[in-house]
Amino acid sequence: MDKICIAMAKGRLAKEAVKLFRSADINLFEDMLKSRKLIFHLPDENLEIILVKPADVPIYVEYGTADLGIVGKDTLLEENRDLYEVLDLKFGRCRFSLAGLPNRKKTLLQRKVATKYPNFTRRFFRSKGEPVEIIKLNGSIELAPLTGLADTILDIVQTGRTLKENGLIVYEDIRKLSARLVVNKVSMKTSQKSITRIIEALEDQI
Repeated sequence: MDKICIAMAKGRLAKEAVKLFRSADINLFEDMLKSRKLIFHLPDENLEIILVKPADVPIYVEYGTADLGIVGKDTLLEENRDLYEVLDLKFGRCRFSLAGLPNRKKTLLQRKVATKYPNFTRRFFRSKGEPVEIIKLNGSIELAPLTGLADTILDIVQTGRTLKENGLIVYEDIRKLSARLVVNKVSMKTSQKSITRIIEALEDQI
């Protein structure tokens, strides 16, 4: 069988992915994520695992450096890359939400929106016909409405605890998110048998 390269998003998604693969009898190293290594060769499974930043997973897969990728749906929506999304892995569940201060809830038009996801945010508001100014931030999005930088934030929300502790509320849940398995389009043709084996093994455990 062909050797398959899998790009995994570092962090909690990789931890869940390793558990899922091991439950499917695909023997990834259990302590793989404790290492500082970024590339792991598993000759017995004919696999290579590379650990990359979440936003880079779709890039590695689209360009064919990786045949498969495991990444959050939020990243896929933001990157909008040309690849196949083949499986909802049912972990890393959260949602895209609009949130802000309670007294700003009615401020809809001409608002400033802070987000880590400018591409998705732009498409979302364009589809609603609402003109907004998008402010790209890289962390602590909750600060934006508290400091007056933005009226609203668009971010991923899991439990809502961080919003609540900062006095913010969810205005609207936009869509549900979870980890996905993606495939390079050329690899799906050239290594179909090997890739299908992995897909079916994971699907049986979901």
